[in-house]
Amino acid sequence: MKEPHERHIVALGGGGFSDEPDNPLLDDYILSLTGKSTPKVCFVPTASGDSPVYVTRFGESFPPARAEAVPLALFHRTIEDLRAFVLSQDVVYVGGGNTVNMLAVWRAHGLDTILRAAWEAGVILCGTSAGALCWFEGGTTDSMGTGLAPLHDGLGFLPGSFCPHYDSELERRPTYRKFVADGLPGGYAADDGVGLHFQGTQLVEAVSSRPAAQAFQVKQVVVAQMRLIG
Repeated sequence: MKEPHERHIVALGGGGFSDEPDNPLLDDYILSLTGKSTPKVCFVPTASGDSPVYVTRFGESFPPARAEAVPLALFHRTIEDLRAFVLSQDVVYVGGGNTVNMLAVWRAHGLDTILRAAWEAGVILCGTSAGALCWFEGGTTDSMGTGLAPLHDGLGFLPGSFCPHYDSELERRPTYRKFVADGLPGGYAADDGVGLHFQGTQLVEAVSSRPAAQAFQVKQVVVAQMRLIG
C-alpha cells in the first residue's frame, strides 16, 4: 500500500518577503520543510490582482540560488494545465490582499480543488494574511469594505478560523474575539512575524521572526446558567 504524504500548511499572520524583505527567517523556515537546497516555489498573487510589483518582489526575494521560483497568474493566465503545474511544485506561496475576491477567482478556475490535491500529495502550502486565512474554514477579513467582517467560506483544509495581523491592526483582536463569541468557529490568531505550522490538521509549531510576536488560540467560552428552584 502506498504511504500517505505528509501534509504541511504554514499560515503567516504577516511578514515573510511581503513585509520583511530584510528578514528572511519565516521564508527560510518554509523552504527548510522541503528538505531541498533549491526547491520549486510557486507564488500565487491572486489576492493582489496579480500585482506586477508584488510578483517582482517575490522574484527578488527568491533568486535562483535560493529557489526555482515562478508566479502563477490567473488574471492573465498563460498556464493551461494548472493541476500538473501546481502538483510539480514543492511549495505554493499565496500572497496577501483581498481574500474574498481571491477565493472567487480560484473557484472559477478550479484552483481550489487543485490546491487540495497538491496538499494531499505533499506540496507545502503557505501564505501571509489572505494567503494564510484562506486555508481555514473562516476568519476575519477586510475584503468586504472599510471594516472587518467574518469570513465563512474559506477552503476548509484546516478546521476552525484564523485572524492575521493580530498585533498590528487595532481592531483585529477585539473584532475576532467578538466574531468567535457570536458563533464563528474558534481558531488561531497570529501577530505579524508569526507562522503557524500545521502538519495534517494539527498545529505542531509556532515560529516567529520577531522577538515579541505571539500566536494565540481563541475559543468560545460557554457559561452555564443555573436555574434556581424553590
